Amino acid sequence: MSRGIFSLSSILRQPLVQNGFILSRSFSEAMSLKIETTVEGDGTHFPKKGDKVSCHYVLTLENGSKIDSSRDRGSPFSFKLGLGEVIKGWDDGLAQMSIGQRAKLTVPPNLGYGARGIPGAVPANATLLFDVELLKIN
Repeated sequence: MSRGIFSLSSILRQPLVQNGFILSRSFSEAMSLKIETTVEGDGTHFPKKGDKVSCHYVLTLENGSKIDSSRDRGSPFSFKLGLGEVIKGWDDGLAQMSIGQRAKLTVPPNLGYGARGIPGAVPANATLLFDVELLKIN
């Protein structure tokens, strides 16, 4: 890499400063993700990094537009937690849920699809609202 050119990874490693305090990136990101439990889970079985999780979800935007729904398809969505297979807001949110829990995740743009969005589906800088139910951990 030539001098004067910054890589995205080096920028992301820079400390975040808020009100004169240096925050770790994970702490500041966790502050912006909102999780509201609508149905309690078992409270004992939580997924760990690398676990395959299965869940149902409905994704809407703040204006109420439905973008996607595993419930409508009748097929749960599965992925490996913490490996970057999904947006960061999902990795962070589902890591805090137990089996059977249903929650509303409010995912800010920096933990969702960011400034690019998904052309034709999710606008740039959109806050994402997920109704998520953690069904299974493998």
